[in-house]
Parts: sequence; structure tokens; C-alpha cells
Amino acid sequence: MKTSEALKIVGGLSKPSKMPGWAYGLPAKECKTGSKLRKVKDSVCYNCYALKGCYVFKVVQEAQYRRLAATKNPLWVGAMALLINSKKSKEFRWHDSGDVQDEAHLLKIFAVCKLTPQVKHWMPTREAWIKHFLPECPDNLVIRFSMPMIDQPAAGGWDNTSTVTSAHSSDNCAAFRTDKAGTTHSLEVFETMTKETKKDLDLGHCGTCRQCWNKDVKNIAYGKH
Repeated sequence: MKTSEALKIVGGLSKPSKMPGWAYGLPAKECKTGSKLRKVKDSVCYNCYALKGCYVFKVVQEAQYRRLAATKNPLWVGAMALLINSKKSKEFRWHDSGDVQDEAHLLKIFAVCKLTPQVKHWMPTREAWIKHFLPECPDNLVIRFSMPMIDQPAAGGWDNTSTVTSAHSSDNCAAFRTDKAGTTHSLEVFETMTKETKKDLDLGHCGTCRQCWNKDVKNIAYGKH
């Protein structure tokens, strides 16, 4: 299979501007659990970032729905693996937008990870049923169960989780104070910044941090947007 053929089959990859590597974004409107949480105030999904900004552009939404349909293609696993390998990136993120749809979708993702052993994969999810499949999870895939409510403690029974806190802390993921140049500003400096300064610095970048892909980091706490 040629790269051009693989690209056509999977519907293309996405390239989040503030994190390393490539991703595979699906429509946030089709999240099984997230679509319900969007109606719940103080849930993480209530103010979903993937339903704002560039994600609302028609061309982006059309691409996401093409990818969603592509997951049913019997050639999807091989095509995804070929594309990911061709990028020669050390990290890959599943679903910068959207989430796992069902068991068949999850097992296909596992298969892609096994075919790309040199790549570290990270998949955040709010689908609790996935916990039953953790014993089958490939070694190079980190599945982080994302707690559905703001300020909710990490759940037990998961190897890796993520939470969202309403208060910024030096213990939180540092992306909220890391600029486009990769400089991570101290919490003290961040708290003195005006909205204009934060916008000019374009905060929210991963920089050199790769903790989300690190299985040894049990929980990642993100500050509320």
C-alpha cells in the first residue's frame, strides 16, 4: 500500500499545534459519554474545547466525519500504521477530538499500536468500559481515564488517569504556563500576566514535557481552561 492510498483510506491525520507529533481527531459531537456530559454543568465536557475555535470550521468537521467513517474500513488498521510510521514521530495522540466509539474501534487501535512499536501512543478517554480491556493494552499505549467532573479525584482501578482542577497549581500540567517558544513560566509570573500577555505568548504548549505518554506518571492534573 502506498502512503497516498493509506491517506485516502483513513481520511488524514490531524496535527495539533500545541503538542508534539500527530493525532487522529474524530467529531466531538459523536462522543458516547462526552455528548451526555456536555449537558452537565461543572463537567469537563460542559465547555468542550473541541466544539470551539478551529474545530467548528466546516472543513475540519467534514474531515473528522470522514475519519469516523473510515474506522469501519477493513483496511483502516494497516493504513493507519503505515501513515504513523511514515511520520517518524516518537509520539502519537489518539483523539485530540472525539473518543473511542465501541469495542471494535478500541481493538483496532490496539492493533495499530502493535504495528507501530517504536511510537509512544496516548489515548485519553471517558469511556469507563475500556477498563475491562486494559489487560490487552499494548505496552506502547497509555490509556488515561479522564475524570468527568472538575475537581473530581482520580478513580481507582486504572493504571493511568487525568483530572481537571479549578485552581492552578505548580503540581498541575505545566502547559497552561508554557508558551509557543517552549518556555515554561513560573506560577508566580503566570499569575501576574494580563489576558493580552497570555494571548501574545500563546500559552498552552507541551514544550519538552511528555508526561501524558509516560506510564510511570499515574495521574496528570490539568488546570481548568
